[in-house]
Amino acid sequence: MNNNMKNMTLTAMFLAIGMVLPIFTGQIMHLPVFLCALICGWKYGLSMAFVLPILRSVVFGMPPLYPTALSMAFELSTYAVVAGLLYEKSRWQCIKALYCCLFTAMIAGRVVWGIVQSVLLGIIGNTFTLQAFIGGALLNAVPGILLQLVLVPAIMVALDRTKVLPFK
Repeated sequence: MNNNMKNMTLTAMFLAIGMVLPIFTGQIMHLPVFLCALICGWKYGLSMAFVLPILRSVVFGMPPLYPTALSMAFELSTYAVVAGLLYEKSRWQCIKALYCCLFTAMIAGRVVWGIVQSVLLGIIGNTFTLQAFIGGALLNAVPGILLQLVLVPAIMVALDRTKVLPFK
């Protein structure tokens, strides 16, 4: 199977996981996005990340399309681009580089989420306060952040050790 076909198949698998996983994790869609971007590349991760929350909203009604799913589409896309691109361009693909990419992507994604949320809420005449940003981007997100920082590296290390996707 050529690399393009493999990446498209894996991206579809990550999209399917992203559709179902939030049912069990309290709406956390980030794990398959990070994994898709790291394994298949940022371009595949970007396309999957943007579609995922909107598709989940249309199919399951969660998250609500406006403004939540739309702002999540930009947030998850930022995660995919930043994590995937930094990891791809990293001199060494190792656990240290992986954590640097994850931290940077998480910060960038949350900033983008805050900006998009502010714009979308402003369109309908609401405001997005600093307290709402801190609550949504940091305080309420701590369980998901911890889960991502444990599971994504653990899966990548497992893929390395089994030689399915070795670090470079």
